[in-house]
Amino acid sequence: MTDNSIADGQDYDKTFLGHPRGLYVLFFTEMWERFSYYGMRALLVLYLTKHFLFDREAAYGLYGAYTTLVYITPVIGGFLADRYLGARKAVTIGAIFLVLGHLGMAIEGDPVAAGETADPGVLNIFYLSLALIIVGVGFLKANISTIVGSLYPKTDARRDSAFTIFYVGINTGAFLGALIAGYLGEVYGWAYGFGAAGIGMLLGLVVFVWGKPALKGAGEPSNPALLTDKIIGPLSREHTIWAGALVTTLIVWFLVRSQGAVNLLLLASMIVTYLFIVWRAVAKLNPHQRNRIIVALVLISTNVLFWGLFEQAGSSLNIFTDEHVDRNLLGWEVPASMFQSINALYIMTLGPVFAGLWIWLSKKGWEPSAPMKFALALMQLGLGFLVLVFGAAGDGLTPVIFIFLIYLLHTTGELCMSPVGLSAMTRLSVTSMVGLMMGAWFLASGAGNAVAALIAQATASGGEGVGQVLDVYSKVGWFAIGVGVLFAVASPFLTKMMHLATLEADDLSEDVGTVDTGGSNTDPGAPDKTLG
Repeated sequence: MTDNSIADGQDYDKTFLGHPRGLYVLFFTEMWERFSYYGMRALLVLYLTKHFLFDREAAYGLYGAYTTLVYITPVIGGFLADRYLGARKAVTIGAIFLVLGHLGMAIEGDPVAAGETADPGVLNIFYLSLALIIVGVGFLKANISTIVGSLYPKTDARRDSAFTIFYVGINTGAFLGALIAGYLGEVYGWAYGFGAAGIGMLLGLVVFVWGKPALKGAGEPSNPALLTDKIIGPLSREHTIWAGALVTTLIVWFLVRSQGAVNLLLLASMIVTYLFIVWRAVAKLNPHQRNRIIVALVLISTNVLFWGLFEQAGSSLNIFTDEHVDRNLLGWEVPASMFQSINALYIMTLGPVFAGLWIWLSKKGWEPSAPMKFALALMQLGLGFLVLVFGAAGDGLTPVIFIFLIYLLHTTGELCMSPVGLSAMTRLSVTSMVGLMMGAWFLASGAGNAVAALIAQATASGGEGVGQVLDVYSKVGWFAIGVGVLFAVASPFLTKMMHLATLEADDLSEDVGTVDTGGSNTDPGAPDKTLG
């Protein structure tokens, strides 16, 4: 460890394994948040089809609406953090909503008998719990990644490594959540699985509040006075944001039941967000900054395809594993939900390898650019589906090794896409837009989840036979490979538009307000750059 300074008798500027201690506070906070999210995700479609007896297309539609909304709300949360709250307060609000939502999922009611319908009261509690989780993720998801980025200067060579370490934390939680909550839910009862997810989120909130000093002020509001201004009678702006979050929860409570309405909201949100980002880039930024924003939007758009295919894991691939895979391992038939931990296990194993690999390649001058990494991600994703189709082509149940192989290829693709994308958003964005850009990144992930629901429904549209599933998987696999090849061809041009050689100088130009427009940067939502 290296000592830098002492504050209040405690050393909060120590580094551990070459990174600030604040990174590890965020690591464990996000680990427990992902424990809760992925523990619940592993069970959700199985819960809908086995406990409430939803048909598959309806279950996939609800799952898609939920996961889509989970990625729409970070745009709002990112904007509020940029403009008023600061990322730390936003994360705290999100964590509280998530604790309430995950614990509410533990209220399951009696199983629905064939030919009957679910108790409306229990269903409404279920929908309200989903709404609380959706709003909570909106405040937390983009902003905790923003705090990670604010711990490092934009030109710091440790940034990709830091985000990959952070990503390992995400997947440690996902691994434990799918194993523990999945096992408890399928073997002992749904309430036990969902209850375990709620306890995990509570631990995440405790870690974040306890570890605040190690963040060294990162994520604090740039203008705290704005939060105390009275804007509605006696209500301050911060109180109004809390009230708005509660009202939004009620709106989402109804929205989550309608896949069509959610998809329309998604389309409108993407159009408005993209137009606003482009307007700000054209009106407020210099040419190099503007080009970086354009590249960031291109990278963001690839999220739609990547997650549209990748997110079959929680829906159609989950059901495929439950019904068409030989899950017998060492004499034990493993619950289908537990296989969703494989992806996270691979990331915990391979994440440090990739983090070290990028640094080693960078020192040699061989590191692929971010666009090339995205191209590799898409090609590996498509190949994973084709490998599963090959393994399932024979008679009888699919050998379980092919489930391990599809998750392996999807994981190596994910490691070329997701942590690199998180790093790219914070690097390519100007400081006053970083929360918005991170929100847009997750918004495109939401679009991917909407596409994932449509793909999953396509696998069920021809009945419940395995042939329809494999036909859809074959088509999307080849499509992903084709797009990946095209993206690889375009990557040199996109890399040139990133203007990496002038990143630091352009970053300083925003600090002093010397962008092309001639106006000073007075955006009250711009975080204090000295925190980086």
